[in-house]
Formats: sequence, C-alpha cells, structure tokens
Amino acid sequence: MFPISQYSIPAAVYRGGTSRGLLFHDKDLPEGKERQREIFLAGIDAYNPSQINGLGSGTSHTSKVMVIAPPTVDGADVDYTFYQIGIGEEVVDDEGTCGNLMSSVGAFSVDEGLVKTNSSDEFVTVSAFNRNIGKMIRMEVPVVNGKAKVSGGYDMPGLVKTGAKIKVDILSPGGGKTRHTLPLGSSGLVSTEVKIYPASFVDIVNPFVFVAASEFGLKGSELNSELATDEKLLAELESIRVKMALEAGMYSSVAEAKNAPAIPKIAIVAEPQDYVTSAGKMIKAQEVDIVAKMVSMHKFHRTFAGSGLYNLAASVLLKGTIPNQFFNKKDHGKEQLIRIGHPEGIAEVRVALTDDGSDVEFVGLDRTARRIMKGDLYIPE
Repeated sequence: MFPISQYSIPAAVYRGGTSRGLLFHDKDLPEGKERQREIFLAGIDAYNPSQINGLGSGTSHTSKVMVIAPPTVDGADVDYTFYQIGIGEEVVDDEGTCGNLMSSVGAFSVDEGLVKTNSSDEFVTVSAFNRNIGKMIRMEVPVVNGKAKVSGGYDMPGLVKTGAKIKVDILSPGGGKTRHTLPLGSSGLVSTEVKIYPASFVDIVNPFVFVAASEFGLKGSELNSELATDEKLLAELESIRVKMALEAGMYSSVAEAKNAPAIPKIAIVAEPQDYVTSAGKMIKAQEVDIVAKMVSMHKFHRTFAGSGLYNLAASVLLKGTIPNQFFNKKDHGKEQLIRIGHPEGIAEVRVALTDDGSDVEFVGLDRTARRIMKGDLYIPE
C-alpha cells in the first residue's frame, strides 16, 4: 500500500448565531477519542494562533466542533456533543457547551434528514439532547422545501444581514455541571492577592462567574479595544475564575482549573447605561436591563457567548445574585424578556422561573443559522 499524505472525513461548516464551526456525523468519525481529537485539532488548526492551516479564524467563536449522533434519550431526535478547540494550543474541551452554535444542530438535523419534514411545512421542531450538560434543547426551525430556511427578516446583533429566525429553548437548564444552579449560594466573596470581590457563581447552561465592573474601576461599557491590552485586568479576572471554580468543586487543583479555560467563564456586569457599540451605534440606557462583557479563552469576547446570554438573563431574575442587583424592572409575569447590552448591541433572552422563583424552568434565545459548505475535510496523516 502506498503511503498517503492526507485522509478525508465528511464534514460540514455551519454558522449558528454568532459562532461558526465544523459539524460531523458521529458515524463518519473513527473510533477512539485520540483519533477524533487529532481530527478536531487539525480541522480547526489549533496549532497556530491564526488558524491559517485549518477552518478556524483565530477567535473563540470560530474554533468550535459539533458531533451529531443518533438519540439515546426518550423524546430526542438527535444527541450532540460540543467541543471548544484551542487557539495556538492543543485544547479539545467538551466540558461546556455553546449557546450560539447549538442553533446549527437544528438546521443540520433538518438538512441531513434526521427529522421528518413535509414539503408543506413552514416550521419543524427539533429536540436535541446535549451530552455536555445533559439537557434537552428544543428548537423551532423554519423550513422551505424540506430544508432549513436561511433567508428571513430576523435581525440578529453581530450579523449584518437578516436571516430566518430559529427559536431555541433550553429546558431545566440549571446545574448541568455542579448539579446545582447556585452551588455557592446567590453570591459570596472571593479573595485574590489584590482584593476581596463579591461574586456569583451560576451554573446555567455553562457555569459563569459574575463580578460587578465597578469592582475594577470600570463603567462596564468600555470598548473591547480599550480592555484587550489590560493584562492586569485579564490576569485578575482569571484568578477570580479559577478560585470560584475550585470553590464550586469543578476542579481539584489550580493547575486543573487553569488547564480548562472554556468553563467556567467569567463576565463583568454593570447597570443600564448609554454606551457605544464596537460598530459605533448608540445604545440608550432605557433599551437594556443590564450591560455586560465576558472573557472567553483568555480574551474579551467580541459579542457575548450564547451560553452566557442564557446564563446572565436567568441570573438577572435570581434574587441575590450580582446581576440581579442591577435589575430594576418590575415583575411582568412568569416569562420575562431580559435585554442584555453587550459590545455589539442588544440580545433579548426569554426566561421563566419555576413557580417558587428559586430555579429556572427554561431559557430561550432567537438565533439564525446556515450551512456554509459541505464536503470532505482533509487531515494530514
């Protein structure tokens, strides 16, 4: 047999929300985690910070992989697993999930015929079980001629052109990693070498740590470009993230927590205020319920991760949390729409608490998605 320089794997590239990633059928991947890991690292190109030798583009929201498999739980159409891939480092992290790219699972399931559709259908419901967090995701996917619809009038922050709206709901989203929505209570204190900070650790979709922007002398609406080079701020946020992860029992050592940069994530939050987005658009204080910025893979996120939007919106309603302290809107019923001001605009998230208000019944977000390409992904031998 002649040696080959590369071998190929069927794959598709999808954009879901403000993320992009490689999607695979589980049946197309070789057995064994190590071989799969090699495919994910090479396909995205985790080895180079620019990811020039693969299909990433040097950002955390484009360094992602989804693997779709047959369902293993009642009521699911498909199972799926999410992987966050490193940027300039050999990381394949399946501890958390992605709230944006999960919308691509709905579109992929329709496009690949994993759910039944009729030519007359305008929408189809896709129920997907997320293996990362052990939660069911319900997606209402618009369809046309039996395929996921792409064109539409829904204007999603972070994209220039409108698209067809996919309604995404995560059912019973709390406690996916720690078994408790608030494993450390609604808020507590965390000590670093610099100072003691009030903080909240909230485990909804992906675990997040929330700290008030004012604790760092910030308004919370500064441009990312102003904060990106503040190495002391980033180091302090990382120190808080690691300490809170240890207190929540996610990891057993500092080294272990530092080697898992994908979760928990950390965000700074602030009161509603006038601010200018990265694109120069003015956001008025009355248009938002809270302002926030998050760090992902040691960098300030260009927008705000979908999983973080779910988490933050629910945290806003959970009494006593740091985000809840900035929420002044009166109760308007069991399901509420929380407006989050982030670096590129406003995201609106549906949240419903349980009847006693102590936990979250569901969180929902509207996204768009589309298939960009489908074909053979080549991996160096």
